[in-house]
Amino acid sequence: MKFYFNRRTTGLKNMPSFRASWLSDVISPQQVNELTTFREIRVSRASSLCLLCKGGRMLCGKLSCPIIARAQSLVKTTLRINSPHIQGSTPPGVFVGRMGYPKVFMGPMVPPFLGDTEILDTPELWVGKGIQEIIDYRFSLIRGKAMASIYDARTGNRLLDSLQELALGRSPVEAEVVLEKIPRGVLTLGSDIQPFGPSAPLRSFRASDVPVDRRMERAFYDRDLRANEAVIELYDSGVYITRIQRAFSLGMFGMGKNRKLVPTRWSITAVDSIVSQELINRVKQNDTIDEFRVYSFSYLDNRYVAILMPEKWSFEWIEAWFPGTTWNPSREAAAPAMMGDFEGYWGRNTYPNVGGCYYSSRLAVAEKLCQENRQASALVLREIHPGYILPVGVWNVRESVRRMLGGEPEKFDNLPAALNCAMAKLTIPLSNWVAESQLLRQFLYQRKITEFV
Repeated sequence: MKFYFNRRTTGLKNMPSFRASWLSDVISPQQVNELTTFREIRVSRASSLCLLCKGGRMLCGKLSCPIIARAQSLVKTTLRINSPHIQGSTPPGVFVGRMGYPKVFMGPMVPPFLGDTEILDTPELWVGKGIQEIIDYRFSLIRGKAMASIYDARTGNRLLDSLQELALGRSPVEAEVVLEKIPRGVLTLGSDIQPFGPSAPLRSFRASDVPVDRRMERAFYDRDLRANEAVIELYDSGVYITRIQRAFSLGMFGMGKNRKLVPTRWSITAVDSIVSQELINRVKQNDTIDEFRVYSFSYLDNRYVAILMPEKWSFEWIEAWFPGTTWNPSREAAAPAMMGDFEGYWGRNTYPNVGGCYYSSRLAVAEKLCQENRQASALVLREIHPGYILPVGVWNVRESVRRMLGGEPEKFDNLPAALNCAMAKLTIPLSNWVAESQLLRQFLYQRKITEFV
């Protein structure tokens, strides 16, 4: 098996392309021999730290090497591919890229095997799975890519029509993909890249009869229904958030003249934002909870704590990346890198600094309060430790916070007691959280007008 660094993509302009033999050393000889017979795996964006470490010294501070984890998953998928003709059961899965916007790549995602593959592209089913399993799911889906304009959603074309029909499906569908060449896996050196499977330009795509979800079908064919209304109707009817996001990315909702493709990454945040804002509007009609609550949950070396307070709606999300993690890579860093965002009763009108995680966690909190017909002020804290070796997507936040809030809380009569409980579950001291948290400072230091009446 050959692993190459490309000097054009690494920034090492004066260095020729060279073979990275160390990756072969961490994959079994049998896999190397089988893989070498028909393909190369390209490696891009070399990191000087990665080259120095070679997956053995853990210089990045992580507990295991994210590059080796990706390499092992990529090999598993690549060994199944010996032709540009791929047959498999799509979960169903589709992808819309963002590079080149408003001209983007889109296409189906199909594994090189048949069966019940729903879990491969359904993050709602992933909580509790190990990091290697999740990477395997991601790398098992082969992407066929074709260029499209985002405005094609208004008129349609043969491929887009097929992808939209696929997105209406309620279960896996047997599919056939013909690519321009054998798909190539790109192994990226750097732990800040989410895992994606091999890809190649798409020549043709065909799927067997799709078992259509009538709820999705009604929203798709109603070209007078606004996109946000379609999203809310589908959520209320019990459709998975992931499936709504998938259809949203293909421009399947909204007024006919306004429809357009939305890059998958953007569609995830858009749907989380739309749903959570609607739920917040409902929450505001309810009475507040009667006590302080503390919830906690740990997954993939992420520690989550939520404190719900008996006040009108407000929300804050704070995350802390420990040294040796993706967004705080230096092991010599003095402290965790912390950042967060806040909204009061009337919401916010700027995009949060922490990105899509804010909306994912907000959705989970508003969803919980709606289920109880209650209102609260919510503070959600997340510590990311070095065992979280690479980002797997904002689904991790949404589903982890959902799982956390589905458990039994510890209840208290006052905030200090609740904070003592919460801090016992985290590593970072209370003073650091208070310094970062607008909500905590507001509760601890500001006096209410009602105290003077």
